[in-house]
Amino acid sequence: MSDVISRFPVAELADLPEDVKRRILAVQEKAGFVPNVFLMLAHRPAEFRAFFDYHDALMEKDVGLSKAEREMIVVATSALNHCLYCVIAHGAVLRIRAKNPRVADQLATNHRKAEITPRQRAMLDFAVKLSQHGEAIDEADFEALRGQGFDDEAIWDIGAITAFFAMSNRLVHLTGTPPNEPFYLMGRLPRG
Repeated sequence: MSDVISRFPVAELADLPEDVKRRILAVQEKAGFVPNVFLMLAHRPAEFRAFFDYHDALMEKDVGLSKAEREMIVVATSALNHCLYCVIAHGAVLRIRAKNPRVADQLATNHRKAEITPRQRAMLDFAVKLSQHGEAIDEADFEALRGQGFDDEAIWDIGAITAFFAMSNRLVHLTGTPPNEPFYLMGRLPRG
């Protein structure tokens, strides 16, 4: 793997605003390393704050969709957008949250063949369609989700996660940010 985190300047931790530095150090403490996307985005502190505030608003709640289902959307749509960083990093988080070492690879390849529920397949059918052919979304797509028990708030979350990570995917493409090496094995082997 390359040691280059971004095509753009990467600030030293010591030079960052205190709130940005605290957020990065908290992630480092929890994960054992600093995900490259944090360092890449810290180049522009105001955007870093906005990005991670919206990220957390979408991804850290457990209402309507489980946290694992939220990660499923990221992995499936990021694979279609050819975003290696997001597939690898969020695949690791998905393996941990779903407690399934196979599901991320399956979703990154073909969500229709993955070991998921019919409800989750409907969710991903919608996310994939929105990601690839958003202009073709119609009422039948919403009815398919409602038929699987999704309410309007959950449907909004599916769409918002899909849209947010389309932006994230493009930022990673812009910057050339590679996944951190530890992501590749996370959730594949028992801890310890």
